[in-house]
Amino acid sequence: MNPMKHSRTFALAALALFAGTASAHTGDHATVTGFSGGLAHPLLGLDHLFAMIAIGLWAAQQGGRALWAVPAAFVGAMALGGVLAWSGIALPHVETALALSVLVLGLLIATRRQWAVAAGMVLAAGFALFHGYAHGLEMPLAASPMLYALGFMLATVFLHGVGIVGSLIGRHAVQMVGAGIAATGLALIFAL
Repeated sequence: MNPMKHSRTFALAALALFAGTASAHTGDHATVTGFSGGLAHPLLGLDHLFAMIAIGLWAAQQGGRALWAVPAAFVGAMALGGVLAWSGIALPHVETALALSVLVLGLLIATRRQWAVAAGMVLAAGFALFHGYAHGLEMPLAASPMLYALGFMLATVFLHGVGIVGSLIGRHAVQMVGAGIAATGLALIFAL
């Protein structure tokens, strides 16, 4: 086995070890409220963190119009997901969808899959609906929905930007990061 394969195996195993800390959906609503709570929520779990960075990485791989359209579709649909949660409308299998988003986006990055911009937007929006729903469910009762939503949307835009800037590390390195993200998604699925 060459040294590159050893480092990949090590990186994937290390990421999988963090799967137990991935869920930001603890049900503890008393810690932070309002804008700061919304801003912090996407940063508190690997499911949100990795999916949102992955959207930026994948959008950068797609290039062209997808660079802004895919993240914009994600942010818009995420806001809609938050509204669904606040309205009491139930979405099934939210945690499974979050884990699948990490797995699928990681695989798309690792394999450098090129999609039509509209198809990429639909995929991003589908996953974002569940991420926004999870954010909405976690909103503290005392929080303003508008301020909370503004917080999680700004954090998401930031994380998409981290992914876009991160894509500058080079094609092969981005593919390895994608493989690590996919491995984390797989670990999240098995942890459910």
